[in-house]
Amino acid sequence: MQINPHAVVLRPILTERTTWLKGKNNQYAFEVALESTKGQIKVAVEQLFKVKVDQVRTSRVLGKMRRMGRNSGYRSDWKKALVRLKEGQKIDINSYAS
Repeated sequence: MQINPHAVVLRPILTERTTWLKGKNNQYAFEVALESTKGQIKVAVEQLFKVKVDQVRTSRVLGKMRRMGRNSGYRSDWKKALVRLKEGQKIDINSYAS
Protein backbone atom coordinates (compact mmCIF):
# COMPACT_ATOMS: atom_id res chain seq x y z
CA MET A 1 0.00 0.00 0.00
CA GLN A 2 1.46 3.34 -1.09
CA ILE A 3 0.88 6.36 1.15
CA ASN A 4 1.05 10.03 0.25
CA PRO A 5 3.68 11.62 2.52
CA HIS A 6 1.98 15.03 2.28
CA ALA A 7 -1.25 13.48 3.63
CA VAL A 8 0.62 12.11 6.67
CA VAL A 9 2.92 15.05 7.53
CA LEU A 10 0.74 18.16 7.50
CA ARG A 11 3.16 20.87 8.67
CA PRO A 12 6.28 21.43 10.76
CA ILE A 13 5.85 22.95 14.22
CA LEU A 14 8.23 25.86 14.78
CA THR A 15 8.37 27.10 18.36
CA GLU A 16 11.09 27.98 20.85
CA ARG A 17 10.90 24.51 22.35
CA THR A 18 11.18 22.70 19.00
CA THR A 19 14.13 24.88 18.02
CA TRP A 20 15.82 23.92 21.31
CA LEU A 21 15.06 20.22 20.69
CA LYS A 22 16.52 20.47 17.20
CA GLY A 23 19.81 21.80 18.55
CA LYS A 24 20.07 19.51 21.59
CA ASN A 25 18.58 16.14 20.54
CA ASN A 26 18.34 16.38 16.74
CA GLN A 27 14.52 16.15 17.05
CA TYR A 28 11.94 17.80 14.82
CA ALA A 29 8.23 18.31 15.52
CA PHE A 30 5.43 17.91 12.97
CA GLU A 31 1.67 18.08 12.95
CA VAL A 32 0.51 14.80 11.43
CA ALA A 33 -2.79 13.22 10.44
CA LEU A 34 -4.81 11.83 13.36
CA GLU A 35 -5.05 8.34 11.89
CA SER A 36 -1.35 8.03 10.97
CA THR A 37 0.88 5.48 12.70
CA LYS A 38 4.50 5.76 13.80
CA GLY A 39 5.60 3.60 10.87
CA GLN A 40 3.75 5.77 8.36
CA ILE A 41 5.22 8.93 9.89
CA LYS A 42 8.74 7.48 9.70
CA VAL A 43 8.35 6.54 6.02
CA ALA A 44 6.77 9.90 5.15
CA VAL A 45 9.55 11.96 6.79
CA GLU A 46 12.24 9.82 5.14
CA GLN A 47 10.59 10.29 1.72
CA LEU A 48 9.93 14.02 2.08
CA PHE A 49 13.29 15.09 3.47
CA LYS A 50 15.65 12.29 2.28
CA VAL A 51 16.92 11.54 5.81
CA LYS A 52 17.13 8.49 8.09
CA VAL A 53 14.76 8.50 11.07
CA ASP A 54 15.92 6.96 14.34
CA GLN A 55 12.80 7.30 16.51
CA VAL A 56 9.21 8.61 16.33
CA ARG A 57 7.16 9.66 19.35
CA THR A 58 3.55 10.73 18.99
CA SER A 59 0.95 12.42 21.16
CA ARG A 60 -2.65 13.44 20.65
CA VAL A 61 -3.40 17.04 21.54
CA LEU A 62 -6.98 17.60 22.62
CA GLY A 63 -8.76 20.70 21.31
CA LYS A 64 -9.31 23.57 23.71
CA MET A 65 -12.63 25.21 24.45
CA ARG A 66 -12.73 28.71 22.97
CA ARG A 67 -15.29 31.49 23.34
CA MET A 68 -16.34 34.39 21.13
CA GLY A 69 -18.70 36.46 23.23
CA ARG A 70 -21.61 34.24 24.23
CA ASN A 71 -20.77 31.59 21.68
CA SER A 72 -18.41 28.78 22.62
CA GLY A 73 -16.92 25.82 20.82
CA TYR A 74 -13.95 23.50 20.70
CA ARG A 75 -10.90 23.53 18.50
CA SER A 76 -10.17 20.34 16.62
CA ASP A 77 -8.02 17.58 18.13
CA TRP A 78 -4.68 17.04 16.40
CA LYS A 79 -1.66 14.77 16.55
CA LYS A 80 1.95 15.79 17.12
CA ALA A 81 5.00 13.73 16.18
CA LEU A 82 8.52 14.22 17.54
CA VAL A 83 10.98 12.70 15.08
CA ARG A 84 14.59 12.03 16.07
CA LEU A 85 17.07 11.68 13.22
CA LYS A 86 20.17 9.52 13.10
CA GLU A 87 23.57 11.11 13.77
CA GLY A 88 24.73 13.46 11.04
CA GLN A 89 21.25 13.88 9.51
CA LYS A 90 19.61 17.30 9.21
CA ILE A 91 16.33 18.72 7.86
CA ASP A 92 15.97 22.14 6.26
CA ILE A 93 12.46 23.02 7.46
CA ASN A 94 12.37 26.19 5.35
CA SER A 95 12.44 24.08 2.16
CA TYR A 96 9.19 22.32 3.15
CA ALA A 97 6.23 23.91 1.37
CA SER A 98 2.78 22.67 2.33
